[in-house]
This record gives sequence, structure tokens and C-alpha cells, in this order.
Amino acid sequence: MPGKPVIRGARITVELIPRKLSEGATTEELLDGYPRLTREDIQAALACAAGSLAHETIVVQRAVPDRAEGHKGACQAVLGNAASPFPTGKGPTRKK
Repeated sequence: MPGKPVIRGARITVELIPRKLSEGATTEELLDGYPRLTREDIQAALACAAGSLAHETIVVQRAVPDRAEGHKGACQAVLGNAASPFPTGKGPTRKK
């Protein structure tokens, strides 16, 4: 936890809140599971996370296609599905 923002008085990291919500937890479940947590804490954690993301920049690098792999394989080697900033995991698409 050192160096990570925490919710005052609760020793809960700010990142835990959006992570739990994205995993399907409800606000009520969070409040029940973490007695020191308040609704205002949850709202503040989400605002903090949104503020952090608002200043993020994603840089997509283009790879020189390898003749053996082709263009699709080269992009896959650079981006990879897990690390792709695009929702589909496939990178940007071009209209034909």
C-alpha cells in the first residue's frame, strides 16, 4: 500500500473501489464488507480514479510488419490482446 492513495481513516486503497465495482460488487456489498467505508468515500474514490484516467495518455506504437507474420502478426506482437488499450483487443480498424 505504500505510495498508493487510500481512503482517509479506512486503510482501503482508492483502486480497490473501481476494481470491486468492475468485478460486479454493488455499493451495498462494499459498504457491508468494509464497515469504515461510506457512500461519500466510494464517490470520492471514483472521482479520484476518473481524474487520474483523465490525464493518462495511451501511446500506440506501430511495428514494421514481419514478412513471415504479416501486418496482423506484427501488430499482435506489439499490442497483444491483454495489453491492448482497445476494447476488442485487436487495435484500431480501418474502413475499406
